[in-house]
Amino acid sequence: MPDKIRASSEDAQSLSFAIVASSSAPLLLLDVELRILAVSASFCDDFAIDHDQAVGRRLSQIGAGEWAVPQLGALLHATASGSANIDGYHMDLKRNGQDVRSLVIQARKLDYRGGGDVRLIVTIIDVTDAENAERAKDALIAEKGVLLQEIQHRVANSLQIIASVLMQSARRVNSEESRMHLSDAHNRVMSIAALQRHLAIAPSANVSLRPYLTDLCRSIGASMIHDPERITLKVRCDDVTSSSNMSVSLGLIVTELVINALKHAFPDDRKGQISVDYSPKGAGWTLSVTDDGVGMSRETDSPKAGLGTTIVQALAKQLGATISVSDSSPGTAVKVIHLGGDIAGRAKAV
Repeated sequence: MPDKIRASSEDAQSLSFAIVASSSAPLLLLDVELRILAVSASFCDDFAIDHDQAVGRRLSQIGAGEWAVPQLGALLHATASGSANIDGYHMDLKRNGQDVRSLVIQARKLDYRGGGDVRLIVTIIDVTDAENAERAKDALIAEKGVLLQEIQHRVANSLQIIASVLMQSARRVNSEESRMHLSDAHNRVMSIAALQRHLAIAPSANVSLRPYLTDLCRSIGASMIHDPERITLKVRCDDVTSSSNMSVSLGLIVTELVINALKHAFPDDRKGQISVDYSPKGAGWTLSVTDDGVGMSRETDSPKAGLGTTIVQALAKQLGATISVSDSSPGTAVKVIHLGGDIAGRAKAV
């Protein structure tokens, strides 16, 4: 029986030698003193080690001493004693006249049936190129981030110029209808410009909705409310953020609904207030624009038909939301309601 056990152990060790010698990956077979018993050709090729000179020598003695790393030696000894396993030891291989290589080393103690001498199987993975590629990718992402912010600044400035040109044109034309269309176009451009300003200073792709909607309504009020004592525009919004795409849609919806209220809710110099309210509810949210003006016409239960209404309906559909219009007594309340479940329509708390 002992002879059979000894034979089994010897066969296993012979197999270990054969596996290491024939491996296409850098492998070492070490004894308890960390002497090299077998080494793969790929290890010798990758690290410029002479095979015949390596076998029988301690790992710390091969090459020009670049493998004589105290921490690595201590971990290998601990693995040989059975008190540790090396699962991913990172090591910088430094050789004279060559670039530093970044290695990941794994080691396992081999258990032979019937005991026998201690053997360690050591795998060396060169991750230098992968790490360099990762660093290059991170640098490229950072560079693109800077370029994107620069583009956002330029877009915001261009939108401000376009808005100014539209407003100047609106003041010069004689046709009231043309003046109205130019003024509407001005306010739509201003809503996008407000978002661009926030994107330009935001640290990520998310936009904080409270300052965004506040700034947007301030811009609309400055261009359309000539007497702040007569009409006020209030914003209430929780501390939440949303993606830039969702923010664009919300901003355009607010722009259209506020413009609609300013144009139709307060005829004959009537005084009043418009409230913009955004609040998350579970996985969904509600955006409402409410005025205390003259209210809806008896003949319709929807906002005044036109381009603005078409835009709001299209944007609400894009967000997976529904539109509710009701008489707020006095005035009109328009709510855009998202019940949750649609990724495009989610916002998250700050």
